[in-house]
Parts: sequence; C-alpha cells; structure tokens
Amino acid sequence: MPDPILVTENLSKSYPAASGGELTVLDSIEIAVPAGATCAVVGPSGSGKTTLLGLCAGLDRPSRGDVCLCGQSLGELSEDQRAALRSERVGFVFQNFQLVPTLTALENVLVPLELRGERGREIAERGKALLGEVGLGERTGHYPIQLSGGEQQRVALARAFIGEPEILFADEPTGNLDAESGALIEEMLFRLNGEKGTTLVIVTHDRELADRAEIAFMMKGGRIAETRGIE
Repeated sequence: MPDPILVTENLSKSYPAASGGELTVLDSIEIAVPAGATCAVVGPSGSGKTTLLGLCAGLDRPSRGDVCLCGQSLGELSEDQRAALRSERVGFVFQNFQLVPTLTALENVLVPLELRGERGREIAERGKALLGEVGLGERTGHYPIQLSGGEQQRVALARAFIGEPEILFADEPTGNLDAESGALIEEMLFRLNGEKGTTLVIVTHDRELADRAEIAFMMKGGRIAETRGIE
C-alpha cells in the first residue's frame, strides 16, 4: 500500500451558535488516503463532507487537529504557503463548474498555469490536448455560455488536470448534471485518475458514484460512521 498523501488527525471544526455556545460541524475526523487511490466521502446534506474537503485542501483552518497533505502539515503553513501548495500540487473540480465567463474553454483550462507564470505555445498545446481527451477538441474557442453543463464540467476537468496535480478534490462533480452527463463525467474522472496517477477524493451524496471508489468514508452528523476499503 502506498504511503498516504492525505492524513487527518483529530480534525474538528466548530462555529459559534446563534443561541450561544458552539455548533460542531466536524468531530474528531481521522482518515488516511494512499497516494494514487480513489476515495469517496459520502453522506447526506449537512453531514460535514464539504467542510471536510475544505479543511483537507487547506481552504479553511480547523478548530482542532491537523491535516497532512502531500507530506506537509497544513497547520504549520502560512496562508501564502498553503496557497502555493494548492497551486503546485492540488486540483479542484466543483459542482457549479466555476469557469470564468469571459474566457474561452482553452483559456479557462490554462488558468492554473497562468497563475504559476507558465505561458507560451507549448502550454497552449497541452491545454488543447487535454480538451481533446475530454472530447472538446473542437470547442477550444467557445465561451462557457456556449457550452452545456456537461461540457462546462469537462472543461473544469481539463483545468483540474492541466497542472498535473498529485491529488484532486472533486466536490459533488455530477451534482448539477443530468444522468447522462453525470455518467460521462464520472467515467472521465476515473479514467484520468488512472492515466495520470492522480489521487482522487470525491465528495458526493451519490452512493453509486461512491461505490466506484476504492475507499469510502460514510459521514453522519460530522463524524465518520463507516469506512470501506481500509484494511
């Protein structure tokens, strides 16, 4: 079994409650995800799974505990250092696509590399090749408004993989899609995971999608209620 690329230790998150005291959203979460694995975090709305993803990716800080991501303790990193880690080693796919409406499909795909200061013809060719891999080789000059929801999510997939991330977090990647588009995105996620060797962590309420992952953490009430695929 490969070494874990993601480990959480006693990870908890609380917020001030309107009535006083604290509202605990996550309570003492401990998970480990091996490098290259496919992992699902599944549970109903309000179970804490999206909060867990944000903490694991360093988008938020826990109330207690720590996250070790790509061998680095996030608790020991500054905001700028965590942003640099995400830029260099982490990819994201969101439920609502989060494409820039004023950029073409190709320009959206290249955004992560542009933020790194990487530009030029070779970079553009990489973007075109990835769009071709997700079936959008003829749509490189189209804007998001000219694309269907499924096509926009395929652009988001290409954007997520362009930086060759070590780990990709996908938050309800099929949640805003019809069944046919969702199934296509699902297939592409797992195919690209296999081809690129990127660790895949999917947050979803879809049990069928979760069943495809090698590891699954079932959440309820801010805690891990059940695990699958962990020896």
